[in-house]
Amino acid sequence: MGKRSDFKRVERDFYPTPLDAVLPLVPHLPGGYSYWEPCAGDGALIRHLYNSGNCVACSDIEPCGFEGWMQKMDALNVTLEAANVSGADYIITNPPWDRKILHPMIEHFSSMRPTWLLFDADWMHTKQSTPYMDYCQKIVSVGRVKWIPDSKMTGKDNAAWYLFDQDPTLAHEATKFYGRLTE
Repeated sequence: MGKRSDFKRVERDFYPTPLDAVLPLVPHLPGGYSYWEPCAGDGALIRHLYNSGNCVACSDIEPCGFEGWMQKMDALNVTLEAANVSGADYIITNPPWDRKILHPMIEHFSSMRPTWLLFDADWMHTKQSTPYMDYCQKIVSVGRVKWIPDSKMTGKDNAAWYLFDQDPTLAHEATKFYGRLTE
């Protein structure tokens, strides 16, 4: 999974979110927050955030978990009023990293709610990030992630959580970067 990998990518970039990728995000979330998970897949991220926040809605274009609760929908077609999204403080997800999908998701989600997205850390250093950095509030470093549980290796790309928010009432200052936590 990544630009330096010769492995075939999983369809729709479905890589369940490992706990180690979520732990760096938790200190940046306020107590009692609620969120919508629009790329929920099998619900791994929801399970990891269970003790810290309230998932008010979850959906996926091809759900494979939380039967009866996870809605089948294309997240790019969701409005603020739909799918209980209006009750969410945040949008939090591990989206597909394909730029043709990721960039529209950044635009769409961050226009509705403050949005935490997990994807490759190198993105922030590219020209393609320029139009989105104006509303990137925080970047939280994760490092290399072991995306495939039974694998002996981690991915070849470092990952980070990005907080995007297009709220026009916010005075945007420089993006705050948080390095990896040491144990």
